[in-house]
Amino acid sequence: MKYIRSRHSPSRGQRGMYAVEFALVFLIFFAVLYGILSYGMLLAFRMGLQNAAEDGARAALRYQLTLPARATRAVDIATQRTSWMPAAMKPLAVTAEICRVEGAEATRCAPDNCVLGTDWTQRCQIVVTVKADKVNQLLPPILSLVFPSQIVGKASMLFDGRPS
Repeated sequence: MKYIRSRHSPSRGQRGMYAVEFALVFLIFFAVLYGILSYGMLLAFRMGLQNAAEDGARAALRYQLTLPARATRAVDIATQRTSWMPAAMKPLAVTAEICRVEGAEATRCAPDNCVLGTDWTQRCQIVVTVKADKVNQLLPPILSLVFPSQIVGKASMLFDGRPS
């Protein structure tokens, strides 16, 4: 039997297959890398806000003459700790609320006049909240619908029973 040589060899039909495989694998790789970087940035911003709120709440435990002075100090420290945030996220909303704790679980906070005393039922706490808006505008725009538009860091500290 005589071997008949065809015009197209079998390897010729596979031309371009590597380019197609590369394109498919690259899309998957790029999507995974994009997701890791985007959520990493979001997590870094969120942890920065949380650390700023915690530092502000700890600053309120330092000696001040009055409770409003403690709240002012907490806001000042939390604002200082967010100075590294990008300008697109600013202005940040930093609040400090001093309130009397109600209930044994300390889950509800009544914004009554808080007077520090030695009795356990007269516990007071400070709640420091740091909010950043327009976060989804800061991250890359491909999946901007998936990312939140606002992130919040929140911390609370119970005051000791000593008067301020």
